[in-house]
Amino acid sequence: MQTIQYQSFGQSDVLALAEVAQAQISNDNEVLIQVKAASVNPLDIKIRMGFMQKMRPVQLPFTPGLDAAGIVVAVGAAVSRFKVGDEVMAATTMGAYAEYVIAKEESVSFKPNNVSFSEAASLVVNLGTAQSILFSEGKLESGQKVLIQGAAGAVGATMVQLAKNNGIYVIATASGKGLELVKELGADEVIDYKSQDLTTLVNNVDLVADCAGGEAQSKLFEVVKSGGKLLSIAGMPSPELAQKYNIEARFVSSNLSAKSLENGLSLVLEGKIKPIIAKTFPLAEAAQAQDFVSAGGMNGKVVLEMG
Repeated sequence: MQTIQYQSFGQSDVLALAEVAQAQISNDNEVLIQVKAASVNPLDIKIRMGFMQKMRPVQLPFTPGLDAAGIVVAVGAAVSRFKVGDEVMAATTMGAYAEYVIAKEESVSFKPNNVSFSEAASLVVNLGTAQSILFSEGKLESGQKVLIQGAAGAVGATMVQLAKNNGIYVIATASGKGLELVKELGADEVIDYKSQDLTTLVNNVDLVADCAGGEAQSKLFEVVKSGGKLLSIAGMPSPELAQKYNIEARFVSSNLSAKSLENGLSLVLEGKIKPIIAKTFPLAEAAQAQDFVSAGGMNGKVVLEMG
């Protein structure tokens, strides 16, 4: 089968198309999927650069790809929910930049029939991350307030929709074309983080969901109510500032299990959450796709399509 691999860590030019033996099921709880689309995530790039070797070590040669959508072609003996021919989406943790990939049954969901394979692939990490931040870890309830920093990005845009559909008041930061996008997605307040000072416009929010990280993160502490939370998917928040402002602040790892996606996928099926794709690339152009993500500034997800 065709796959993207790299033999060493480095820039995007280490990514190369390779021909390898087709993936095979080795455990009873596994599902073999013929990949139709896989999304490109910032974590793919951090792993490729070697930045994650302490936290998330990988062995070379390595095939990237955290999620995929496609068709089930084989199932393990203990798999009960899926059969050959089912259209699915899955968190794979690795290996999705390929024609075939293995996933554990607990990480596989049925693809909603009102979205394409590319749209389904674009949603796996987004929905799982949004659910983790807002509800599993953030414990938000209807009527509470969230500030989403970087709301027009891939995860942020899904988070806006998931929050609004669960009765949360959403304040969103974005810039450029992203401002109009987050308004369309239903944000109650929209702030241009390049020209407006959010600390003068926002206060007393229950949760800040930081999807952007960087130097701007330090200002986010000022808008959370005492006893509130600042949860980040883009770097560890300062423990000193958390103590100063009496809030809970931490980095959150996404739960990408099928269970974690249920809330979001039911809303996708109802047409209440729409996938947003910035650009698609063929598998062979994985390097260009990762560079496009690295450049930043895009609204929505970048997806690789297989043939």
